[in-house]
Amino acid sequence: MGTVCFIVDASVTGALLPRHLRTIRQTGFADHTLPIIVTSATPDPRIPDMEQRYHAHFLVTPSQPLGARINHAAYLSQADWLLIAMQQQTPVAKLWCLLYPQLDTYTLDAFLIGSEPPRLSERLLQCFLGAGVAVPPYIAIRRTWLERLGGLDPELDEAALADLLQRLYACPTRLQTFSIDASGVRRGSLSRSNKPYRPPPSSHTDS
Repeated sequence: MGTVCFIVDASVTGALLPRHLRTIRQTGFADHTLPIIVTSATPDPRIPDMEQRYHAHFLVTPSQPLGARINHAAYLSQADWLLIAMQQQTPVAKLWCLLYPQLDTYTLDAFLIGSEPPRLSERLLQCFLGAGVAVPPYIAIRRTWLERLGGLDPELDEAALADLLQRLYACPTRLQTFSIDASGVRRGSLSRSNKPYRPPPSSHTDS
């Protein structure tokens, strides 16, 4: 598959940030640690511990809204696929293992991970009512397609992720949902691992 980078914003995941990082690291890729960039608008005393424990790289930029923070992380990563956390909900660890092989495809621009996209009628109703779109737990998007969309709106904060989804729906995006049901694997076989994440020997991960 192409290169992959996770982008997780602390304001999006809130208190569940460590759970997101642990779930990502509980996949079967411990020998090839995928980069994780954590963006944040505020310093956190837990950052040194989380960087070491989960091999994550933190970017603390107090003056930047959410859209600008994620754009900055995407630019620094230079990965082919960007997996961006969209809400507090955390997919089970083995769902990532099932997703990674799908990123070999050249026929898709993005995946909505963990939930179904709204039907056209639902999107029209949301526009009529002025309601925001429902965001999935994560999105996987090709860097080239994100650049074609102009990235996230750098002036938006909380609304930046919903705005990105609206633009994805409005463009001819080759979009697919990826969830436990879509993977064709029984839910019982994807229970969360009880084993703690054990980082690989290296203490540094390039992002």
